[in-house]
Amino acid sequence: MRTLTSRTLALVFFWTVFSHSPGSSQTTIHPCDKRTFENNVHICRSAFNQSMETSGYRRGCAWPAVKRVYYDLKLCVDHWAAASLCQSRGSLVDDLFREVHGKYFASCGQVRDPAVGGLVALIAPVVLATVLMPFLLVKLATWNTGIDVRPVG
Repeated sequence: MRTLTSRTLALVFFWTVFSHSPGSSQTTIHPCDKRTFENNVHICRSAFNQSMETSGYRRGCAWPAVKRVYYDLKLCVDHWAAASLCQSRGSLVDDLFREVHGKYFASCGQVRDPAVGGLVALIAPVVLATVLMPFLLVKLATWNTGIDVRPVG
């Protein structure tokens, strides 16, 4: 039994070592060409910046109006990340989008107070119903009973 185990281990060892000859296909990770990525993404970014300047992003969150432009930027960046072998290096792509979000979409997550007209339209009916409810209930309770609820005097 011991010789069978040692032979099996020796076979596995030799198979592992010698099965990958120098000419065999092995996975090779190529380095990211950062220069190509940055030069080509600059073109994508320029088109995006021009579109954003006309969107009025400084007045508030421009997100719904610029979805298509943002999607085009994402496709362009993804294409050049793959072409320059930088797609597995998330930091270059992540840094670019972090910068884009910081500049153009910083106001999108901020909560703003609603307009006064909107508050009045929501609150007024509730306040009015609360004030008028006692009068309505007294009127309904004394209706057709013959009780006069007017003060004596």
